Formats: sequence, structure tokens, C-alpha cells
Amino acid sequence: MAAQLKTTPVSRRLGLFAGAAAIVVALDQLVKVWARASLTPGSPVTLVPHVMDLSLVYNTGAAFSMGEGKGVLFVLIAAVITVACAVMAYKEETLPSPLAVTLGCVAGGGIGNAIDRVVAGRVTDFFATTFMDFAVFNVADIFITCGVVAAFVLWVRWDKEREVAEAGSEVN
Repeated sequence: MAAQLKTTPVSRRLGLFAGAAAIVVALDQLVKVWARASLTPGSPVTLVPHVMDLSLVYNTGAAFSMGEGKGVLFVLIAAVITVACAVMAYKEETLPSPLAVTLGCVAGGGIGNAIDRVVAGRVTDFFATTFMDFAVFNVADIFITCGVVAAFVLWVRWDKEREVAEAGSEVN
């Protein structure tokens, strides 16, 4: 008997995707509201000594301030990635639930930063590493970065499962 991949109902896939995205957007925006109200630019506050400070900065570009002044482009990129992730969650009947959630996290991070760009023309960043020179980042950035890595790992595993299932169906 051929190996078959389990199908997941479209309502579940889209629900997991949208739910994860909504949670990420809400968390990101709430923490940014707190950061803007509680932190002062140029006055870092130690979060973890010798590891991480909270240091409010505003970024009109992307990571490491690349692409300054290109906010509209970054909003469009976030929209394209969000739509692509949503289409995948909609169309891929065997998309594993963890991958649907991970895609929602990536989309939610992109939407969170896009909201900043549209509303304020800049992104609010505040996590600053002190043990190494690195870009100041925010909650959305964490979900985008970790989400892309997790999605890649989950995608590779899912792709192998699909290959095995297809090879099994060719034998029969």
C-alpha cells in the first residue's frame, strides 16, 4: 500500500495561519506601544547585563538600516510574502499544521513592521545586543527570522514526506 500524506481541511490550515499572524501582529504592536511610551531614544536600559539592552530607535529602512527611505517597497514586499504564505496555506492540502503556523508567524511579523511603516513612516526597534555589534530589532523581526528558519526546516521535512508518498504511489 502506498504511503499517503494526511490532508488538513482548508479551514484548519487558514485558521492556524491567520490565528498565528494575528497573535504576532497584536504582540508586536503592543510591545512597540510599550517601548515608545517607556523608552527614550539614546537612553538604553539594561535588560540582561552584557547581553541585551532596550534601546529605542526608529528605522526607515530594513535590517541594518539598509534601504532607508524605501518604506513603500518594504510594505509591498511584506504584502507579497503575506499573500504567498496565505495562498500556500489555502492550496496545499497536505500542508502540516506546524508549517501553517510558522507561515503565519512570518506573515504576522511582516504585517507588524508594515503597520509601522504605513502609520509612522518608520519601524520601532528596541532590542539591542550588547555582547556583539548587531542591528537593533523588534518582536516582528524575531518572528520573521525564526519563522523563516523554522519554515525552511519544516518545508524540507514535508517535501521529503511528499517525495516518499509520490514514490510509493508510482510503485502501485
